[in-house]
Amino acid sequence: MTRAPAPTAIPAGLERLRLPWWAWPPGLLLAGLLAAEVHMGFPGVRSWLPYVVLLPLALVVLWRIGRTYVGVANGPSGEPEVWAGPAHIPARLVGRTDVVRGEGKRLALGPQLDPAAHVLHRAWVPTAVRLEITDPDDPTPYWVVSTRRPDELLAAIRAARA
Repeated sequence: MTRAPAPTAIPAGLERLRLPWWAWPPGLLLAGLLAAEVHMGFPGVRSWLPYVVLLPLALVVLWRIGRTYVGVANGPSGEPEVWAGPAHIPARLVGRTDVVRGEGKRLALGPQLDPAAHVLHRAWVPTAVRLEITDPDDPTPYWVVSTRRPDELLAAIRAARA
């Protein structure tokens, strides 16, 4: 497993795990409440400065959380790679794959989780895939990756391996 910045342009085959619209208002409300707490009792510049700093900071954090990519795309060497956020691995090194939903996802991320596994979990995404890593030099036994389109992701991995 190597880590690199995610591609700047979204190639075909990559899914963006966007933050849902309903998560934005609570995040901004929380930033506004924190700014109001700092603002209380301070006159002058200190009264508006927390709003100017914390509200844009909340926007950047929320935007950054929703910029995670998952899928299969050609890597720097031109070989098809499986991407999960900043991590990527050649598709030929992916072994057994399966979809985990509902209770299976809870178990895969809880009692059955190997501490050495690579996890890219987004709570607002209902499904995930488990990908076995067959690279003998990689200490990571498998990946658990959230995806809204698990069947398409597994089909893309199978196509890349073939």
